[in-house]
Formats: sequence, structure tokens, C-alpha cells
Amino acid sequence: MSKNASRTIVLTGGNSGIGFAAAAAILGSENGPWHLVLPVRDSGRGQLAVEALTARAAPGNTVEAMTMDLSSLASVRAFASGLTARVESGEIPHVHALVCNAGVQTGTRLTHTADGFETAFGVNHLGHFVLVNELLPVLRAPARVVVVASDTHDPALELGPAPAWSNADALSRGTLAPSAAGDNAFVAGQRRYSTSKLANVYFTYALARRLPDGITANAFNPGMVLGTSLGRSLPAPVRFVSRHVLPHLTWLLRRVVTPNIHSAHESGSALAWLATAPELATTTGRYFDGRTAVRSSDESYDTVRADDLWTDSHALTSVAVP
Repeated sequence: MSKNASRTIVLTGGNSGIGFAAAAAILGSENGPWHLVLPVRDSGRGQLAVEALTARAAPGNTVEAMTMDLSSLASVRAFASGLTARVESGEIPHVHALVCNAGVQTGTRLTHTADGFETAFGVNHLGHFVLVNELLPVLRAPARVVVVASDTHDPALELGPAPAWSNADALSRGTLAPSAAGDNAFVAGQRRYSTSKLANVYFTYALARRLPDGITANAFNPGMVLGTSLGRSLPAPVRFVSRHVLPHLTWLLRRVVTPNIHSAHESGSALAWLATAPELATTTGRYFDGRTAVRSSDESYDTVRADDLWTDSHALTSVAVP
């Protein structure tokens, strides 16, 4: 591949929050050229993001939006099929990176995706699981998959309700482990989120063990990023505080909660680095806290659980086992 050959990056959740910041960092870099594809639920918002990103892109870098809804596996497959056809025809460059960034944090009600899966597990894990598997054929080495997880997956950090792992089938129905039986509706929603983030780490490690040479998979912890749309399904008062109050108290929260609180720009820049940095071409099966490779939770290294999740996710989504 020549130095000036363009490469495609697919970035979910790229029209807001750290995804938008990562997109801006990728498009502003001079180590491309890059063609950035943003799968978006809302084509109107996607186009607005494309226009804003294009205005700040470095020469030779391009961006477009394509419609995809992670809460519908039919939509994910339609997107993947369309992208694959365009890559194979030469309309767009081969895929260098697939960044699984989009996510949702549910509120007090148990909600479900179009396929009947509990929303947090369905969107945060199963939707991306299908997307990655469908696009693997157009990832040409050297290439990489980056999965955005969260430090909430680690109970040792005490950042909220700890994961309550059961199994993929139960989690897809919203059923947590018995240890969560006493949760009220709000805590249960938070715990489903942290459990889905543990699934992200399991998935990354299982994927890294299965990828061919030259294709890597790593997980990314953005830290606590205030003011994003992650909690769009939370109760209105909580949503208002998280979007409009907490961002102004970053200095205090860093002192009393965790120092690992960042702006969207800071975390987005780190995510862009993971997706593009040449020095990471052979790094795989790692968990990055920002730009630093660290250990994930003790629980996340349970390979039996990870392999069970891999097998059960194939069954739940009807993705053919390779």
C-alpha cells in the first residue's frame, strides 16, 4: 500500500460526544488520507455532522454518513452489506479500522430493541457484535477493531453499580445475576449498563484471539465524559443534571469521585489515536485507559465466560460461526 493510499474508518456514534471529537481528530490528522464513514440513526443529524466535520478536515480527508440503527440487526446487516459492496467495487477504500463507539445507558424502564433484546445489551454488545462479524471480510491487514468499553465494568473502582453477570441469553432478556435482585429500577438500569460494558471487554478479548494475523482488537476506556448524549434514555431530571450541571463541576468531581474525568475532546483524541496510530499496528487484546494500556477488571479475564459469550452471541444473532 502506498503512503498516500486512502483508507476507510467506520466509526459508530460519530455525530456527537466523544465520537464526534474522535471523528474531528481523525479528519484533522495528516497521517491519512482517511475516508471516514459514520453509521447514523438519524440521517438529518448525520448530515449536519458531516458538514461540520468537513469544514475542519485536513486536505485529502473525507467523511460521509450512512444510515444504520444498532437497535435493529436488520439495519446493521443492511449497512454492512451496502458498505461491503462499495468496498468490493472500489467505490470507497478498504477498511483500516472499525470503531465501535456508540452506546446507550437505559433509564428506569426495561426496554427492548427491535429484535426483542434488552436495550443496553442489545445495542452496546449485540449490535456491534453483528457489525464486526459482518465487516470482517473487508478489513484488510493491517487493520484494527476498537471497542469502547467503560471503567464502570470494574467493581474495584466503585463508580456505580457493579456488573451482575449471568449469561448472554439471560442478559439479552434483561435478567441480571441474583446478586442484583434487590435493585430498584434506577439501579438496575445502571447495572445493566455496566454489565454490557463488561460484555464489551469480553467480546474484545475473544475477538482478538480469533482474528487473523495483521488484524487487531483492543478495548478503550474513555473515562467519565460529562455532557454527552449517552444517558439520553435516563429520567429527565437525571438527564438534565448530567448534560447541563455536572460539566461545570468537573474540577470538583475529579477531586471527590475520580480523577479519570475528561472532556469529549480529550477522550475523543485518545480514541482517534487508537484507531490510527501506526505504532499500534501489532498491539492486540489490550485494554486502554485513554492512551495507556492497563489491566481491565479481574473478572474480565475469565476466558470461559468470554468464549461462552462469543458462542451465545452467534446463536442469539444468527451470525454464522466462522
